[in-house]
Amino acid sequence: MSDIAEARGDMSTCSVSKGCFVFKPSAKKRKLSQSTAHDFGIRNDDSEDAELRFVTCQSLWNQIKSETEKVQEDLNKQLLDNLMNFLSRFHSEFQEKTTEWTCRMKFREIPTAALVLGVNVTDHDLTFRSLSDFLQNNITPYIALLEAKDCPGVKNLMQKLMGQLMNCYVDVDSLEDEDYMQVSQNRIRCSMSSLIKWYESVTKKTDSETPSKKRTSTHWQSPPVVVIFKDMESFTTKVLQDFIVISSQHIHELPLVLIFGIATSPMIIHRLLPHSVSSLLCIELFQSLSCKDHLSTIIDKLLLTAQFPFKLGEKVLQVLINIFLYHDFSVQNFIKGFQLCIVEHFYSQPLSVLCCQLVDLQKRVHSLSHDQCENIRRLPSFRRYVEEQESGKQVALLTTDNFLKEEAQKLLEDLHVYHENYVSVLRCLYVFTSSLPKYPLGKQIRELHCACLENQVWQTEEYESSLQLARMLNKSDLVTMLQQCMEILLSSSGKEFDKTVEKLKKFLTQFQNLEAEAFQEQDVSISSQKELQKKTDLYHLQKTLLELKESRRSKKLTKFEMLRFEVVDFIDSLVRKYLVPADHRTLHEILYFNTAAVLRGHLNAAPRTALHTALNNPHWYLKNQALKCDGGSISNKAPDICIVYKLHLECGRLINLVDWLEAFSTVVMAGEEPNADTASSDQMDDIIHARFIRAVSELELLGFIKPSKQKTDHVARLTWGGC
Repeated sequence: MSDIAEARGDMSTCSVSKGCFVFKPSAKKRKLSQSTAHDFGIRNDDSEDAELRFVTCQSLWNQIKSETEKVQEDLNKQLLDNLMNFLSRFHSEFQEKTTEWTCRMKFREIPTAALVLGVNVTDHDLTFRSLSDFLQNNITPYIALLEAKDCPGVKNLMQKLMGQLMNCYVDVDSLEDEDYMQVSQNRIRCSMSSLIKWYESVTKKTDSETPSKKRTSTHWQSPPVVVIFKDMESFTTKVLQDFIVISSQHIHELPLVLIFGIATSPMIIHRLLPHSVSSLLCIELFQSLSCKDHLSTIIDKLLLTAQFPFKLGEKVLQVLINIFLYHDFSVQNFIKGFQLCIVEHFYSQPLSVLCCQLVDLQKRVHSLSHDQCENIRRLPSFRRYVEEQESGKQVALLTTDNFLKEEAQKLLEDLHVYHENYVSVLRCLYVFTSSLPKYPLGKQIRELHCACLENQVWQTEEYESSLQLARMLNKSDLVTMLQQCMEILLSSSGKEFDKTVEKLKKFLTQFQNLEAEAFQEQDVSISSQKELQKKTDLYHLQKTLLELKESRRSKKLTKFEMLRFEVVDFIDSLVRKYLVPADHRTLHEILYFNTAAVLRGHLNAAPRTALHTALNNPHWYLKNQALKCDGGSISNKAPDICIVYKLHLECGRLINLVDWLEAFSTVVMAGEEPNADTASSDQMDDIIHARFIRAVSELELLGFIKPSKQKTDHVARLTWGGC
């Protein structure tokens, strides 16, 4: 707005009528980052370090965003490779005119890929975007993305299809040809024959060009025309049938390939299409990765890593996971919620300037001001830390800023080391608990992570039951788990696990020795049995039976059982040492976002409460204090729907429309001067009547009332109470 005002002052505009003139500001005036950074300090009326916090937040999010995109590419790689193999097989048949292609053409079959993407519909756009980019870069420039809302009929579908395909081809070498394409596209008739003529013209033109003039060398010769139905279930049955039947008649002239985006099940194809139409499709099924597996990978790459200093508290993480599991199954919405947590943390926490990488930590700690040092002293975790120190150190921490900065740097470095060790030991514990029956600590590692963040996991009943089950594991499973734990700890960057790895190697060696001893004991037992068979007198038999009874009573543990107990106890000691909850660590508030209520308020919508607030207090939303009313009164200046809503709150289950109209008219005319002109008075009544009908219709649209069958001149109220 300031840019517009300055531009209005600098430049003169001539106009007959009043208007709003907007001038683009110069490059010097574009300081969006500075204004946004200043907003970071508004909440606490303090803009100290606001710009640095904003830059840190932006840099952190860019790193996380690139990591999520990389994960998305890796997860879709196998799916895209399979689709490419499918298209290449069809293309080779089309080019070489093989026997299989001839047979397919005889039955007029269209190659079709049924892409099952799952119920997370909000993530499908990203998948189709990456699919479209991959096909355009590697296979064909002729791709059309169709949605059901744009294709109510076959004519609309053909218009959308031809419009997208023809826009794909632009001859950059000649501007005249480009203009001709635009003109011809506007006048061309939307039919399959026109599409075939266009395809033949552009492919011949491309083939006749020299390689240097081709748009890209990665496209195939005579590339296929790929038509993607993004939401196949939403398309009208007749539209799909007509398009498939028409396309099958020209499949020998046009290398057409269909891709169906399916959210539910591949059986939907046969439910929507009769056999006479589905038989025209040569369908191959492609299954994308499960959204739950996708979420597990995202959590593993973003949260269970020491790469990013920012962390989520247990309650915040649980809110995001619950929204995912019980609302939309959308990984993209989970990532957006994670982004919101980052922004909210850097916006609300002044000390988030220290939520950075270790290489920048020392410089930022020593540049803290006195006010920021006081913010550190106010942290609850730091207060607990001070209370545990001796009196001399307490005084230094509370009075000397330099000493506080050195101690804060050491504590934050310890917190980073804690994260590295926590992730490694958490994965080791998951190796042991993920194979236990009934999964006492959860089937997914995210459940185990939440349990460790919530409280001391070793004090829970689930953990005790897990230890009891782990003490009954067989030898092969134990050896496999120990080997996996060794690999996890060896891949850890910390040197603290060197002794732990040596201990695990020692366990593995002992298990190997047990196998050798078991073979020896087996040989000894066989020889003893042979000797026992020779001693058949009653004395030796009774003595042997007594020894067996005594061994059963004493229940002496075998060497394997003792070693198994020792392994489980060692893992238990690692858990108690390294899986201490994050809120027990000093200065965890700087790196952890724990305000679950704020996140829940942003993501868990309460539409009825928001509607009640807006209709009951319109001045909050319209920024007009003249609409504010005290004592439950109703202002005649308020919007009609607000007046009608407040009046309906005073009624019971059934509302008389006549009484409601009279009350509305009384409120509206409260501030009006009486008019002696009867004609104008009748006209005013008609206007009020029309306004009332419109407001009541809006209330019905919002779901507050509905027509009643009990009385024709009444409406039924659908809500009860103030909100």
